Amino acid sequence: MPETHTPAAGDDNAGDDDVVSLLMRQHGDIRNLFDEVEQSEGDERRDAFRRLVRLLAVHETAEEEVVHPFARRSLPGGEQVVADRLAEERAAKETLAALDVMDTDDPKFLPRLLALRADVQAHARAEERYEFIHIRRGADAAKLASMARGVKAAEAMAPTRPHPGVESAATHMALGPVTALMDRTKDAVRKAMGADG
Repeated sequence: MPETHTPAAGDDNAGDDDVVSLLMRQHGDIRNLFDEVEQSEGDERRDAFRRLVRLLAVHETAEEEVVHPFARRSLPGGEQVVADRLAEERAAKETLAALDVMDTDDPKFLPRLLALRADVQAHARAEERYEFIHIRRGADAAKLASMARGVKAAEAMAPTRPHPGVESAATHMALGPVTALMDRTKDAVRKAMGADG
């Protein structure tokens, strides 16, 4: 498995004040969930796919609220960089929406999932290359910490494993549809970042 961040082993809080490390870890979590969906069947695949949909929705919302505004303001050509990332996200969301109405046992599901995975991975590489590296170079420690708080608030909205007592991801998803989740995520990110967001 490729390394996605550099915190010390066993230290769950390492890197918590580094927004780039948090985002890179989420990219790793997304890759792992794609693996889980691909390698499972039946109810396990459905549950893993629900978690993947949830994490993708929350991750992209956090990036829209945290990463893209910084990129627009701070990167040379930031408006175009963000426009390109948003176009990639739109294409992935369209594929995800098509998958979301399919049964995960449908023979057409896995090929479409693999196409989505390729798009999501290309998008993640572009973010890492055109946004994340510039965030780390261009933001001071206070800004990195503020942005990290926003991402952590978003992450809390979409754990990759269901909370204890929530036995299935389908039940977990019943906590709210994806659109409502994205709205709650935006609110949580803005509150966590405060006036300095």
